[in-house]
Amino acid sequence: MTSRTEPLTESLLRRFHAVIPAGGVGTRLWPLSRADAPKFLHDLTGSGTTLIRSTYERLSPLAGERMMVVTGIKHREAVCRQIPELQPADLVLEPEPKDSAAAIGLAAAILHQRDLSSGRGESTIMGSFAADQVIAPVDVFQEAVREAVAAAAPSADSAGKIVTIGITPTHPSTGFGYIRAGEHFEADGAPHAQQVVEFVEKPGEEIAQQYVNSGDYLWNAGMFVAPVDLLLQHLQQTEPELHAGLTEIARSWGTEEQDEVVARIWPQLPKTAIDYAVAEPAAAAGDVVVIPGDFTWDDVGDFAAIARLNPAADQESMTVLGEKARVYSEEASGVVVSETKRVVALIGVENIVVVDTEDALLVTTTDHAQSVKKAVEALKEKGDSDVL
Repeated sequence: MTSRTEPLTESLLRRFHAVIPAGGVGTRLWPLSRADAPKFLHDLTGSGTTLIRSTYERLSPLAGERMMVVTGIKHREAVCRQIPELQPADLVLEPEPKDSAAAIGLAAAILHQRDLSSGRGESTIMGSFAADQVIAPVDVFQEAVREAVAAAAPSADSAGKIVTIGITPTHPSTGFGYIRAGEHFEADGAPHAQQVVEFVEKPGEEIAQQYVNSGDYLWNAGMFVAPVDLLLQHLQQTEPELHAGLTEIARSWGTEEQDEVVARIWPQLPKTAIDYAVAEPAAAAGDVVVIPGDFTWDDVGDFAAIARLNPAADQESMTVLGEKARVYSEEASGVVVSETKRVVALIGVENIVVVDTEDALLVTTTDHAQSVKKAVEALKEKGDSDVL
């Protein structure tokens, strides 16, 4: 950030409110991650800090106390233990999961209602950042967020932009969506901003390689920064029923009617992702800008990611996570995650994944880590939900 634009961005940051959607079970990380203890409540990097706490600490220097967490009712106590600084009014509890459009949309609707009540006349600039991502270095990430806030801000001739932070791809991943970046977008304080041409679904390997080779595509990390009124405007156009329900809930927020309104409306809300409800149609309308993020990013989607984020001392060693772990290995490589005192002995196996918990044991390889989700689905069909 140049000194010429820094004062402008600092002023805008006072309107910035960070939102952390903390949902999703992370089925590919079973049996470590479960419905009652999803992956954002675990330390998956060996840092001694859970993923949601790390997310909070990345954002607090930018947002200060202007932080909100949207999570499930069953995670209330765990989230409060992880983020004791969080104000009660900024802990938004979902009765049941309704996907990202409802979670992020409700946060935006509540913040918009606060804007209306305050009479400030300025729209809060909201940033949504998932609770379960690993990012480094933090200062480079924060620089990208500053640019995103500057690019999102309304101006004399614009209602602002919805801004996403795209990740510079390091390999042709078929597991991520992509963002096609276009022409430079002129905005004070955002020298790297580019217009978004389109969002692209997860491609096959050949197409992904073409995307990486072109230099025009970024990974979609699901990070969005926008004036709340602009985000809600697009939500209303695409998902009017969802918008109407969230608006009614937001109007009751913090009142005696809140619980009754949430119980009545939330179960009826459409279930859809923010990408489909807002990002893609807004991009088609020319209202989305991307800031390239030149930092490492991982959504810790499976145990192969844990092995990658926690490399062993050498290629013939095991990565071991867990305070109680007792592991013996010889001519073996891979990752062991243990929550028991049981001894795990591994001899002559490569790229193995062992996850040992009190009531479930997973054994697979890093190459098959994505298939863990199938095991969860099969267990659910068999009625073994007690271990899920």
